[in-house]
Amino acid sequence: MSGGIGPSADLWAELEGKAGGPANLWPVTKTATKPAQLKSLSEYIQERFDEFSRSQKDVARYIVDHLDEAAFLTAEELARRASTSSSTVVRFSQALGFEGYPELQQAAIEEYRTAGAAAASAASSGALFSFDHSELEGSLGADYANLEETARKLTREQVDGAVAALAESQRVVIVGVDQMAFFASYLRHTLSLLDIRAEIVASTGGESLQRLGRIDDETLVIILSSGRAHPLLLRAMKLAVHRGARTLAVSDASMSEVGEHAELTLYYSSNSPSFARSNTALMALVQALAHGLYARDEDTHKDRIRAYKLK
Repeated sequence: MSGGIGPSADLWAELEGKAGGPANLWPVTKTATKPAQLKSLSEYIQERFDEFSRSQKDVARYIVDHLDEAAFLTAEELARRASTSSSTVVRFSQALGFEGYPELQQAAIEEYRTAGAAAASAASSGALFSFDHSELEGSLGADYANLEETARKLTREQVDGAVAALAESQRVVIVGVDQMAFFASYLRHTLSLLDIRAEIVASTGGESLQRLGRIDDETLVIILSSGRAHPLLLRAMKLAVHRGARTLAVSDASMSEVGEHAELTLYYSSNSPSFARSNTALMALVQALAHGLYARDEDTHKDRIRAYKLK
């Protein structure tokens, strides 16, 4: 970049991960044995996760976090939703020890049925909608399930840790690209209502990179991720770790690429019968973080919130 505007060469080196490099995030090995009978498909995938290639990890993440969808998708449909190719899905199946994708799919169906039966026996009420529902009911039902799944997988310690980090940090930088840029902006808005100033990095433009360039050990870097992590998210995470900043990864993958390196992680479920992932649970999570901050010092915040006439 010219004219002294934008990140220095040293910052570019940090963002590109010269000291370690992005390639170190994706170890590649081959072969596996067929899953043990007593283990579920998800458990076996998580055990062997580090052995897969980057594209195979995309398939693994999608199956583990979207089992109710993956169990009934064709190899081509699963490949599309995992942002990879059908040949990668087949090779992933074989790497797990299956003859091909149909055998892996059958294992997914069996796990889904077992989990569904357990959930049904534990539930105190019936399904939100009947089985024969419309597209609207199917979408709403999926969002309802996403909220339940997100609440079930998050722990009190994870949420309290994220709220404390937000409250104690001198500076907050939120990184989110594409559709995540909207949620980065909304999170910044909710924080501003509580008198916490945050900056957004939503592109590789000069101004955004300058914000990354100011990251230090008093900064909290929040990475918002959906599906395969954008290269900028991975570079921002590596930069934050390199500079000693606190890090929080919010992702719809329980085995997230950015989450592997974050100090704090929060998971949200994004299952959807539609053409796009659901972000309902992510919005609820952003709201919950804001509420946690408000409740932490309600007496200080309530007059400010009353002035905004938000409730």
